[in-house]
Amino acid sequence: MYTLSLIIPCYNEERTIADCLSRVRRITEGRMFRLEIIVVDDASTDGSLAVLEKIASGVPEIRVLKHEKNLGKGAALRTGLLHAGGDYIGIQDADSEYDPGEYITLLEPLLDGRADVVFGSRYLKPDTRRVLYFWHTWMNRKLTVISNMFTNLDISDMETCYKLFRREVIQRIAPELKEERFGFEPEVTARIARGNYRVYECAISYNPRSYKEGKKIGWKDGFHALYCILHYSAHSAPLPVQILLYLFIGFASMMVNLMCFYGALRAGVPVMYAIGGAFVIAALCNYILCILILFQHKARWNTAGEIFLYIVCVAFMGGIDYGLTRGFLVLAWNPVRAKFWASVLGFIGNFLVRRLLVFPGKKRGGINIPR
Repeated sequence: MYTLSLIIPCYNEERTIADCLSRVRRITEGRMFRLEIIVVDDASTDGSLAVLEKIASGVPEIRVLKHEKNLGKGAALRTGLLHAGGDYIGIQDADSEYDPGEYITLLEPLLDGRADVVFGSRYLKPDTRRVLYFWHTWMNRKLTVISNMFTNLDISDMETCYKLFRREVIQRIAPELKEERFGFEPEVTARIARGNYRVYECAISYNPRSYKEGKKIGWKDGFHALYCILHYSAHSAPLPVQILLYLFIGFASMMVNLMCFYGALRAGVPVMYAIGGAFVIAALCNYILCILILFQHKARWNTAGEIFLYIVCVAFMGGIDYGLTRGFLVLAWNPVRAKFWASVLGFIGNFLVRRLLVFPGKKRGGINIPR
């Protein structure tokens, strides 16, 4: 007999939490498995905690954990995931938007040994549904598409609450989770993709509530989700996506290079010094953007050899930049035109040097895992 653990983050859900727990408990009726319910009260300011403690006092399968300070849904989920002991671990919201009975369907690919993670998708099948917010649904779908581009997973609903994991999978991922609020969804999806786990989807129903009824996620969370996709997925994205990202980084650095060079010339700086100074500033810009967006490089500055490698690479590319610019000037090109084309031709070299030499990833289980 296996155990299903469901993690329920709760913040000011006094009106819905009792009904939610009742519906969750009913999924075991007529079925041979144990249920563990872990509710994490995230410092609710209404009567949620009192309701929880009253219900849990007579129900051994319910455990109530609490945060002394409100940290966010992601933090509550992380707390619950780290305490779960079931063979399979899923997520349930504390409202009535999702039907807990559908976890029986989500379990099937896991019980059959086909999947490591199962997403419950709200968009897989046509059904009668409550019609609410166009822009909310539009944002969910677009974030899913962008997430898929970066993770190379072809899922239809990245932002879904319903995610079900084998215990060994999520408890390997949970200690690494960083997001405190709704960024949990793109972050955990990125880590699932990076772990090369087998992912399945199952169609689920969805009964959305309005903001008057207690819905909490907003447009700011949508923008933060986009940041999370970039932050947690860019460094392990497929090569075409990495090249597109580096195109942005390279273009930004090139513009910095060009503007600094032009500004130095206007200030009367000799051409030779203008070339070198502009390149140094652009190289610093390039490095910072690479760290922030593309390569997620953190711990390679511990040895003198690594520092020396980066300096050699920068000097090498600086020599190419200088040589190309001087060569074009010898051909009587306009200085700005010469600098522009030298920067363009240096783009591919810069990407290859940084990807293969300065920021290589460790290979683990057939995929690249950045340090």
